[in-house]
Amino acid sequence: MPTVNVPQPEFMDDEEIAIFADAVGKFYQDKAPEKRVLKWREDGQVEREFWNEAGEAGLLGVSVPEEYGGHGGDFRHEMVVIDQQAKHGVEGFAASLHNTVILPYLVRHGTEEQKKKYLPKLVTGELVSAIAMTEPGVGSDLQGITTTALKDGNGYRINGAKTYISNGQTADFIIVVAKTDPKERAKGISLMLLETEGAEGFQRGKKLDKVGMDAADTSELFFDDVFVPSDAVLGGEEGKGFYQLMGELPQERLIIAMGAMTGIEKALEVTMEFVKERKAFGQTIWDFQNTQFVLAELNARATAARVFVNHCIAQHLEGKLDVPTACMAKLMVTELQGEVVDKCLQFHGGGGFINDYPIARMYRDCRITRIFGGSNEVMKMVIARSM
Repeated sequence: MPTVNVPQPEFMDDEEIAIFADAVGKFYQDKAPEKRVLKWREDGQVEREFWNEAGEAGLLGVSVPEEYGGHGGDFRHEMVVIDQQAKHGVEGFAASLHNTVILPYLVRHGTEEQKKKYLPKLVTGELVSAIAMTEPGVGSDLQGITTTALKDGNGYRINGAKTYISNGQTADFIIVVAKTDPKERAKGISLMLLETEGAEGFQRGKKLDKVGMDAADTSELFFDDVFVPSDAVLGGEEGKGFYQLMGELPQERLIIAMGAMTGIEKALEVTMEFVKERKAFGQTIWDFQNTQFVLAELNARATAARVFVNHCIAQHLEGKLDVPTACMAKLMVTELQGEVVDKCLQFHGGGGFINDYPIARMYRDCRITRIFGGSNEVMKMVIARSM
């Protein structure tokens, strides 16, 4: 199949990483064939059993320390799981959310008791995670949340509503962003750990009907006097939640940039395959100079974006990736993804508007990347403040 030539991170040439990538790819190929993924799209969520299969195969908690039931890998291994998922078209499976967004909160900020209690179950897939940040009336301004977790005897009562929660229908372990001191903004926020089984007052709202990402469940969540014990505050100390959130954002935004980068490369690949096979006016679509010029330019810009993303990955592996640079990566690559996918769809003609063609689903799915993880307008604000 025709491919585009973009440089991959140097560590992908490491023999151990290559072996792991082969194993992960084989798992996706065997356990997530197109027919099964299609069922997920029809159902609007990934079946719960797949999480157990992924846990058994070692795809969950890849970088969690072995002492907590993890596999003792690092961020390179996590990227392999995400990269192979994209390459095999395994839609809806929120491995990146579970592995690289939520579990690091416990690994880096949890008490010893919290790590021992939750991490082993999150690694096996016994628990599937979500993080409840966004509220119906509050978007990117996390300091303005109204959900509360107020002291009540030997614990807390959580009250409020959350929306746009990925894994909302599936998750049985949720990090709830709440105010333990409603009078404060940043200093009043704490992250509360909630196991949903038997949690009286917890209710899942409707599964939201989205523009794209059909196989990924996104939901409303409601908390009505939900009781959690006193040891449910992440890290064991109130008022640290906002700073814990901010500390993890560079990695989250890098993950979004990486996903967008893979999406760009996949869009170019399927389009190259299409234009070299499809004919019009007695020649292939590729034979038209306009096709060659547009795709050449997109390939050049994709290569430049990949070089920058690879730089950010290298910085992150050394613990040097700062917030503004991560925001730049998220902003630049997601904006480019939208443009690339749009132009690639145009080359498909009417087929580009039919969901049977991968490019049509890419077009719908990629729109969210400019919104989640902090909207791109927020990225610009953060970058500007650093100048």
